[in-house]
Amino acid sequence: MTGPSRFITFGCRLNAYETEVMRGHAASAGLDDTILFNTCAVTGEAVRQARQAIRKARRENPGARIVVTGCAAQIEPETFAAMAEVDHVFGNAEKLEPEPYAQLALGEAPAILVDDIMKVRQTAGHLVGGFGARTRAFVEVQNGCDHRCTFCIIPFGRGASRSVPMGTVVAQVRALVGDGHNEIVLTGVDITSYGTDLPGRPSLGTLAQSILAHVPDLARLRLSSIDSVEADDALMDALAEPRVMPHLHLSLQAGDDMILKRMKRRHLAADAEAFCERARRMRPDIVFGADIIAGFPTETEDMFQNTLAHIEACGLTYLHVFPFSPRPGTPAAKMPQLARAKIKARARALRARGRMRHEAFLVSQMGQSCSVLVERPHQGRSEHFAEMELSSPQVPGELIAARVMGREGLTLVGDRIQ
Repeated sequence: MTGPSRFITFGCRLNAYETEVMRGHAASAGLDDTILFNTCAVTGEAVRQARQAIRKARRENPGARIVVTGCAAQIEPETFAAMAEVDHVFGNAEKLEPEPYAQLALGEAPAILVDDIMKVRQTAGHLVGGFGARTRAFVEVQNGCDHRCTFCIIPFGRGASRSVPMGTVVAQVRALVGDGHNEIVLTGVDITSYGTDLPGRPSLGTLAQSILAHVPDLARLRLSSIDSVEADDALMDALAEPRVMPHLHLSLQAGDDMILKRMKRRHLAADAEAFCERARRMRPDIVFGADIIAGFPTETEDMFQNTLAHIEACGLTYLHVFPFSPRPGTPAAKMPQLARAKIKARARALRARGRMRHEAFLVSQMGQSCSVLVERPHQGRSEHFAEMELSSPQVPGELIAARVMGREGLTLVGDRIQ
């Protein structure tokens, strides 16, 4: 490899956001001939895929420098450092600082630069514009997690929950809107825990209301994944504001109370269903996505059926299904495991139910008008985060009014209302 550095990202939207921070630091340092892997540790499969990609990158780029960072590197630094293909390992805190990239450019970086993430008590506000389609902008408002769900290793990769001060977030949103972004997404590891470490303990709802009040030119505010049990009155009130998008992604994981308890979740199925009902009262057109784990240890057929019923009771539209994968170091890895064939079968059933729910929502949109953020000349997303294929080319980044004329699979088909 000869030329600009390359970045390969695994996992969540927050990781993708942080890759853009890394990209900025690398560019400022003049770093080249380097491949940087920003890894995920949410499942053992995610770690396996990262290792596989690292080996492939070395075979294809024998002269490149390879740097591994992210959650998997934070949790298992020695494992990655021991790989013959890897030159440097950075921790999750270190990857967001400019100094390691300057050290890399000068050839002075240590082989392992990973500190104790549990000692990190602050999260800086990094100003990053849109990425991916480069039409919406993501603002990290929080990092880390104080909860200990039995299946999850992420707190050990991200550290304790810590929040970006509210004034910093508002200033970032104002700057991004001034730069032409019509949609801002608030992101983090556990954003509904926002503010518990700040003076006055402002909540996510308070933050959303502050953004709406102080950035009147913001057209669309979207929230990333939330934990419904942490939603307060201020957040529910914010949902009634038209500029807040009527789409929430919920961290539900299961719909059976015994499984939820064994996961060490802080809600029961009825709590999630009550939240969805309350949110619909505040915003009748709201839609919900959710994370669901298929085949959690000890899950019986009746428990699985309870989760399928829960999907209907909550009225979910989008499902993100994770076949359970035991993660070493978590309590769930020591519980009685289900056969892989059964886990895969339940994941297929959940995905089929999710597709059915998704298709039903798209059918309900036929003939309706909606606001679409154009991502590419012929593609955009509605307020409900439904993908739309546009018949005529539009300008990426623009908000347009469009009418739904049909659908192709899980994509709406429509065009601009003149």
